[in-house]
Amino acid sequence: MLKDVYPLYLANEAKQLNTDLAVTDKFTGKIAFRVAQADAATIDAGIAAAVEAAEPMARMASYERQAVLQHCVDRFKARSDELAYALCVEAGKPIKDSEGEVGRLIDTFRIAAEESVRMTGEVQPLDISPRARGYQGIWKRVPIGPCSFISPFNFPLNLAAHKIAPAIAVGCPFVMKPASRTPLGAIIMGEVLAETNLPKGAFSILPAHREGADLFTQDDRLKLLSFTGSPDVGWALKAKAGKKKIVLELGGNAAVIIDHDADLDDALERVTFGAFYQSGQSCIGVQRIIIHADVYDRFRSMLVARTKSLVSGDPKDRNTFIGPMIDVKEASRLDGWVQEAVAAGATLLCGGKRDGAMLDATLLEGVPRTAKAYTEEAFGPVALLSKFTDFNAALDEVNDSKFGLQAGIFTRDLFKMLDAWDRLDVGGVVINDVPSYRVDNMPYGGVKDSGLGREGVRFAMEDMTEIRNLVIRRK
Repeated sequence: MLKDVYPLYLANEAKQLNTDLAVTDKFTGKIAFRVAQADAATIDAGIAAAVEAAEPMARMASYERQAVLQHCVDRFKARSDELAYALCVEAGKPIKDSEGEVGRLIDTFRIAAEESVRMTGEVQPLDISPRARGYQGIWKRVPIGPCSFISPFNFPLNLAAHKIAPAIAVGCPFVMKPASRTPLGAIIMGEVLAETNLPKGAFSILPAHREGADLFTQDDRLKLLSFTGSPDVGWALKAKAGKKKIVLELGGNAAVIIDHDADLDDALERVTFGAFYQSGQSCIGVQRIIIHADVYDRFRSMLVARTKSLVSGDPKDRNTFIGPMIDVKEASRLDGWVQEAVAAGATLLCGGKRDGAMLDATLLEGVPRTAKAYTEEAFGPVALLSKFTDFNAALDEVNDSKFGLQAGIFTRDLFKMLDAWDRLDVGGVVINDVPSYRVDNMPYGGVKDSGLGREGVRFAMEDMTEIRNLVIRRK
């Protein structure tokens, strides 16, 4: 289903400048296809084209932007099998998870199509004192201008969509750097966008090595940088970004609390999914499982048995739940963290074996709070168990992290739910489900080292616009 060679997109047009970027099948390790790679001159040309496109993009009528987004929805539906297979190959994502991500890609563009005709402002009375008698205010939102997007490898369709779709909805031209390990999803989006009547220069999809891509961050012609990826890279980019607005969606170390009154069978299914879907490579994947002492032993036994039953292997096989991590280096890194935790006194409940990029679904208990498996983002199929007796102490344990993206709580107690919502230092609290849950229209983002700003289509649209005020005086 895949071609041998793919172009990049420069100013709306496919350009086969070279075949320098080799992309591997993450399960076999063999080269699956090659993609054109942008150099600094190509990136500069893309930014210049976006600057030229800023005014015609801003002048597009709402219904015209909506038509572009709806075209994308229709074409993504028609190409859903191709998109899912491409994602399965380039990311090593199990095919069922890949199909789910294609569904979310479609949802995100559909939401953007709906929101593109809802860009409202506000009439504001200004006559709040005698000196302002006869004055009235009106404000509206206008596009911020050319945007720079950098997307990650773990959700190469949906996380790119959460940047591209809101930009089109508000009328911002953009340049995008997809992850070099998973560029094809964004390239296919470029192919679909090229079928529309967007103004020339409205978009460029430019795979590039990180070392040669400083213009995406530092160029002052760009008015917003939206980056999704690791905290170390994200904060370093922020320091170099100059005057432009910054949106960062970074890492996590997500925790879920299982209270004594939880439906354990339900919690088991959701926690298993949250910890191990797409091999744990999600910034809101369940990493810490905090279980009430009254149900700890029972839930631990249930979870160990369920985890051992998960099928690992070829992500193209519909029975596979655990596929490869993105590469051997990442699997080796996390395997080392597991061994470090065990050496420091943790108990290995199951898993803990690695074969190349494949790492077994792994559960640990008694992990010291100084171990990397506890303090850092695992970003792989590893989860830690601990127990609590006092709910407030469990909330403190959730907060015991430099990250703050989302947290989950299984409880039937309304007051505990409200206490958690008040006290947890995270961007989102999910009740009776795992922190790994996200709907694409909700505000999504974190605090602390987890980032700045919010995604979710309407909220991203706000970041990609500025308020322009109008004051009217009547004599």
